[in-house]
Amino acid sequence: MKFNWIALAAAMTLTAPAFAESHGDAMMAPTGDADAGEAAFRQCVACHIVQNDEGETLAGRRAQTGPNLYQISGRSAGTVEDFRYSDAMVAAGEAGLVWNEETFSAYVQDPTGYLREFLDDSGARGKMAFRVRKEEDAVNLYAYLASLSPAEDMMEEAPSTN
Repeated sequence: MKFNWIALAAAMTLTAPAFAESHGDAMMAPTGDADAGEAAFRQCVACHIVQNDEGETLAGRRAQTGPNLYQISGRSAGTVEDFRYSDAMVAAGEAGLVWNEETFSAYVQDPTGYLREFLDDSGARGKMAFRVRKEEDAVNLYAYLASLSPAEDMMEEAPSTN
């Protein structure tokens, strides 16, 4: 019986970092350069807007080809109210896709490829055709979008110091 408790404790110790890493990504502060992301966002304004709950436009124009990117950090994919997503994007959200720096950056660099891999469905297609060419630009875009969130959202994203 003593051996079982030791084995269980060892297993928990070894798997805890992996669990924290896989589940804590949405809570990590962005690593990119928000100012560079603001410049990169100029490519996105033809389709996307960042508009807060009060209707104030924080970035972009009134374009609505793509969903509102306000408070994207930690949001489940395919869940902006009143936006018509592709079936694949809705399925990805239902399958647990949550936007964090890693998932957002990978998605914007190859939207269709990312959805196909995430869903393990070679026929999956999203509506976004544009691709961000550089990983650095994608990371900076995420940092910029996260910077437009309310201060309390950013506090939730910051890693704990305890």
